[in-house]
Order: sequence, then C-alpha cells, then structure tokens
Amino acid sequence: MLTRDDVELTIPNSIMGNAKVINESGGPHPKYRIRVPVGAAYGSDVEQVRQLLTSIAEQDSLICSDPAPRVRFRALGGSSLDFELLCWVDEPGLRGQAIDRLLTAIYNGFNREGIEIPYSKQDLYIKETPPLERPE
Repeated sequence: MLTRDDVELTIPNSIMGNAKVINESGGPHPKYRIRVPVGAAYGSDVEQVRQLLTSIAEQDSLICSDPAPRVRFRALGGSSLDFELLCWVDEPGLRGQAIDRLLTAIYNGFNREGIEIPYSKQDLYIKETPPLERPE
C-alpha cells in the first residue's frame, strides 16, 4: 500500500483480516471526501455559521458540486460550538490544497462576519489572599 506521502506500507494478513478497511476510492462517488472541523464561539448564530461554511465551500473551484458540500453541527464542545464541513474533491492530491484554501476562507469569513473563533480559556478565582504585610 502506498500512502499519500509516497511511503510504502506492508500490512500483515493477520492485521488485514481483523481490521476495518476503508476504501476511500470506492463507493457511489468516485471522489475524495474532506472533513474540516470548525469551532465557533458560544453565542454564535448556528444558522449563520452553517450558511457561511456552505457558501465558502460552494465558491471554491476545487470543491465538487456533486455531492454538494454540507455542514454538520457535531457537538457542544468545552469552549466552542463544534461544526464539521464535509465536501469532496476530484483527486486525493487536491485535499491538502483544498483544506488550506477552505481554512483561509473560513478564517477571513468569520472575521468579516464577526463570528468569534474560540480558544481555550481559563478563569482564575482567588478565594482568599493573605494579608499584605507592610514594613515598619
């Protein structure tokens, strides 16, 4: 088996016989799926995020129109609303370039639309502080 990085792998029959094998070049669509996880801040308009992500994918010339790109709201994460943009490209070699273009457009689109991209935050609460000692 040859990886996308042109590294040859040998997989023993004992592993192949007991493993789940995913054939990404088979199935009803002779195309290659891309999954782009995207986080939006709590308080974001879910429909606005969904429409923006769909629009970005539809406007990119590397992304196939059939099957159409779609967005799934996957989880209420620890610090974000977790979405996943699902779309397809014609060739596996286009995946990296397509993801780069999509992420750039998503970042710019979120900034333009005022949608916050969250990051892990921590609040520190100090229950009690020792009294301040002043020199005499």
